[in-house]
Amino acid sequence: MAGSAQLCLFCQIARSSTSTHLLYTDDQVSAFPDINPSAFRHYLVIPKNHIPTVNHLLRRAEDYQLVSHMLDVGRSLLRQDAPESKLYRFGFHQPPFNSVNHLHLHCFALPFIPSFSRWKHLKYLSLGPLGGFLEAEKLLERIRPL
Repeated sequence: MAGSAQLCLFCQIARSSTSTHLLYTDDQVSAFPDINPSAFRHYLVIPKNHIPTVNHLLRRAEDYQLVSHMLDVGRSLLRQDAPESKLYRFGFHQPPFNSVNHLHLHCFALPFIPSFSRWKHLKYLSLGPLGGFLEAEKLLERIRPL
């Protein structure tokens, strides 16, 4: 895992080892604009520790608190940067639909941008048992400690 984390672009961003402009950072997470935004505002919130995908999260307090914190950071950034937006969405891609193997929360202030193609829109749909896009609240339900 250590080797994959060293090569992981998002790990490098979290360590401020790239020129990526960070919107927010603390001891657990970093946030930055998506390089190919799909909406009026499109930010990513990532954990500083390398976690490959949502499938690596367990039903335990540590993971639940991390995802809750990621969601709180995303909500705060969008409320600050896009208060005029009427609708926000927050979620994760599930394998095999994730493009980067580092857990990342997509934070959208809608609407989607006009050049956003219908095909690309499929990336942000839930496909039920097949995976697809998982709303953050659904993930929190899944990993809520018993």
